[in-house]
Amino acid sequence: MKAAVMYQKGELPQYVDFPEPMAQNDDEVLVTVNAVALKHFDRGRATGKHYSSDAPKQAGRVVGGDGVCFLEDGTRVYGMAVNGMMAEKAIIEKSRIVKLPAGISDANAAALANAVIGAAMALRFKAAIKSGDVVLINGATGFTGRVAVQIAKHYGAKKVIATGRNEQSLNDLLMLGADEIISVKQADEQFMEQIKQAHTLTPIDVIVDYLWGHTAEMILASLMGKGAFTHKTRFVSVGSMTGDLIQLSAANLRSVDLQLTGSGLGAWSKDQVHQLFSEILPEMFQLSADGKLKIETTEVKLKDIADLWDLEIPDGQRLVVVI
Repeated sequence: MKAAVMYQKGELPQYVDFPEPMAQNDDEVLVTVNAVALKHFDRGRATGKHYSSDAPKQAGRVVGGDGVCFLEDGTRVYGMAVNGMMAEKAIIEKSRIVKLPAGISDANAAALANAVIGAAMALRFKAAIKSGDVVLINGATGFTGRVAVQIAKHYGAKKVIATGRNEQSLNDLLMLGADEIISVKQADEQFMEQIKQAHTLTPIDVIVDYLWGHTAEMILASLMGKGAFTHKTRFVSVGSMTGDLIQLSAANLRSVDLQLTGSGLGAWSKDQVHQLFSEILPEMFQLSADGKLKIETTEVKLKDIADLWDLEIPDGQRLVVVI
């Protein structure tokens, strides 16, 4: 079969002939792959930069972790691969399969799943979002951030505040459910003042952060109290696009009623992962099929994987490899 294979850490994946995988137990099944989204997560795991990565060995490894495929009986599903997905064939786990509704395209289903995992798991389980909450999405102009804005509204957020760098993408978020936008390109003092004003006007209940780094430092500092009672805020770290480390003063933590947690591989319980596949993903796929969850994709061919590995695409879109 043809596949996108990473042979050495730091190199580009190659479009090559590769042995067809075989199921190793009763929970695994061979599928024909239709479409696989190429995400920062996939690049990080393939190159050994993601914390969950076991970097590729000399023998080579198929890249990509999940996608849209056909079961042997012709059923179209979303599934998670056991050992790589960006190939004509893959092995997926029967316990991590979601049947897809007719109204969603292969590209949209492949692109949407990871964003739902990066948004809904944080909102529902780590932030415990409630109807009427005020939600701040830091880094909302990226693909997952745009999905998070829409899911927050779907889960009942009274107000969604979105931050980001791209001015056009920020304005687009107003049409996707955001109620207020704040640019991170402005001076630090102005950015923090807008956060403080927003928090004073409608106290922020939930912060979902995809950037970390300096913007997270500024947001946390903006919540800092002065010894009086403060509003409880649940801050959930999901990504670190602008830096893996921050400086956070002990006084900042002691002065505000703050819940600081993360959402990612290793942070969820088995029951929560079960609910992801049995409830959350099916609901979000159907919302997309009904036109109520909007995303944009750029489709490319598997054979061009080496040339497209570092392709820059418009902000807020997802690159999808069609097999």
